[in-house]
Amino acid sequence: MNAARQRARRDSSAAIAQLQARLGARIATSASTCDQHAAGEGLRDRVPPDAVVYAESTADVQAVLEVCHATTTPVIPFGAGTSLEGHLQAIHGGICLDLSRMNRVLAVSAEDLDCRVEAGVTREQLNAHVRDQGLFFPLDPGANATLGGMASTRASGTNAVRYGTMRDVTLGLTVVTPDGRVIRTGGRARKSSAGYDLTRVYVGSEGTLGVITELQLRLFGVPERLVAGVCQFPSVDAAVAAVVAVLQLGVPIARIELLDALQMRACIAYSKLAEVEERPTLFLEFHGSPAAVAEQVETVRELCAAEGGSAFRCASDEGERRQIWRARHDAYWAARQLAPGKESFATDACVPISRLGACIAEAQAAAARSALLCPIVGHVGDGNFHALVLYDAADASERARAEEFVETVGRTAIAHGGTCTGEHGIGLHKLGMLEAEHGEAVSVMRAIKHALDPRGIMNPGKTVPR
Repeated sequence: MNAARQRARRDSSAAIAQLQARLGARIATSASTCDQHAAGEGLRDRVPPDAVVYAESTADVQAVLEVCHATTTPVIPFGAGTSLEGHLQAIHGGICLDLSRMNRVLAVSAEDLDCRVEAGVTREQLNAHVRDQGLFFPLDPGANATLGGMASTRASGTNAVRYGTMRDVTLGLTVVTPDGRVIRTGGRARKSSAGYDLTRVYVGSEGTLGVITELQLRLFGVPERLVAGVCQFPSVDAAVAAVVAVLQLGVPIARIELLDALQMRACIAYSKLAEVEERPTLFLEFHGSPAAVAEQVETVRELCAAEGGSAFRCASDEGERRQIWRARHDAYWAARQLAPGKESFATDACVPISRLGACIAEAQAAAARSALLCPIVGHVGDGNFHALVLYDAADASERARAEEFVETVGRTAIAHGGTCTGEHGIGLHKLGMLEAEHGEAVSVMRAIKHALDPRGIMNPGKTVPR
């Protein structure tokens, strides 16, 4: 979003004065603090809020929303600042509500495989807390995001093919509504037919309907055996064909990630990789009992070989597994080194798995037309891929071509029966594609937004255009 597109800012002075009286040092108005909350990742246009509140409890969040509702002051929820679609830019000014201090793990039930956490707990913090109980939280979006932020954007990541997304692992929420009421949705039961499913309304709402302060989440037992694997292919089509075969056969693979040849070139240079070439590559992970994992590995080895896959190798030792996955984990930083000094932002297309090869081919053709470097990484087990477009932020022509490329990839995914965003959310950057994807259903989304946030204070201008 260009700074010129910043909307008219609302007057936040009355809200700030009231919050200073109620919260004291937990509200900050310094230019440096506000600038630290002016943007997330992705496009780096900075639009700071007028003040930042560091909430330490649901009661603090309730106080902020009561004041902001009364004064019609915008509220922008903030977790770890890792969102990618402009969610954090204060385009109307207002209060940034930083939840990072709400970082307590409230309860863990090993027997029921669930836990309750505050919204500022990060996924790494939760995993460190439950590891000694033989449990883990599987979603890995590639950043140490807060769990509240992950729920707000309906995040997923590399393990989604087996363990699902935040929609699937979130059992219930505590939410503060825009007028300051505290509600609890869902519960600890694995299913319920009682009333509207409000948990699913708030998961993926991107801070536009209320503020998530607590989450009830599913946990999983640490697998008895983990094996990582890697296999290289002559083409992206061949790699995708192998993925389709694996999924159609019902192999319960935990992770299956694709890096195209350009991304592999970057990773080989950045991570000093040996034993791999600049070819489309699948990175794999298998979870289960020793016998089950051995069977999965052999089945996938055969399916990959049938599609021209070669250099298939596996490792169960933790150090060797980390080495195999190093290229995937370093992919973002490796790609940035293809064009040092340039900025980047990512596409987030997700399509039915049978259309993945065609959609990636069209994305590569669009990248060639743009004359920009656009390496591709894909969570191909669920049809999701990202092209990281590298561009010179000071060059208006390059920025325009980068934005056109992202738009093209999103609309191509929609044309293939998919979505412009599989896990990053709409935010500010993909507003123009929402109606193309959902048509008349957007009017129902607007009605929900108006019913739950009639004064339009929750992250205004994002996700659902009013």
